[in-house]
Amino acid sequence: MSLLLETLHFVQNNSDRVIDAGIRHVNLSFSALLLASVFAIPAGIWLALSGRYTLLAINIANVGRTVPSLAILALAMPLLGTGFVPSLLALSLLAVPPILINTYVGFVGVDADTIDAARGVGLRESQITRQVRLPLALPMVFAGLRTAAVQVISGAVLAAYIGGGGFGEFITSGVAMMAMPMLLVGAIPATILAIAVDALFGALQKTMTPRGIRTS
Repeated sequence: MSLLLETLHFVQNNSDRVIDAGIRHVNLSFSALLLASVFAIPAGIWLALSGRYTLLAINIANVGRTVPSLAILALAMPLLGTGFVPSLLALSLLAVPPILINTYVGFVGVDADTIDAARGVGLRESQITRQVRLPLALPMVFAGLRTAAVQVISGAVLAAYIGGGGFGEFITSGVAMMAMPMLLVGAIPATILAIAVDALFGALQKTMTPRGIRTS
């Protein structure tokens, strides 16, 4: 109880810092997810529809999924320096693999009979992509976005090591100073944010899933 009171006291005395860290954390995470989506979703669709370089791209993406968040951030520092932009680019790279893979799987997994039926009624390939493949693939795409969002929010904590700011600053400072209240000021909001975003994307994924289809 005393630790919780100390944490609340720290927040009261440093409310501006806590709010600024929260805004920076959300901004960094959202920007990285958006940047990764702009690249990964069209790339996943292109891979699924063209069938070119599929094996190479998926293998590279799978390798990317195994690289730890801190390793990606550490690699960004000597190449790009420190600050918001290097953190943004590193977190975007972290978010690309799950979005790319899920988008590809979602489009490839559309039932062939459904595609044939769409062609049978005279739809062009572009119309089939927009009106048939995309709606049926959306639940899988959102599953990838859900995974990437949680990874990015968690990775943004580590971005404090390269000047990314956010809640990670309180965690790193708390560890360095052995100050548990300061550490909790960063850890608790970051955890709540990750859980809330996961629940949000899970709800969106559920609403876009046709009846009779289940996604993880």
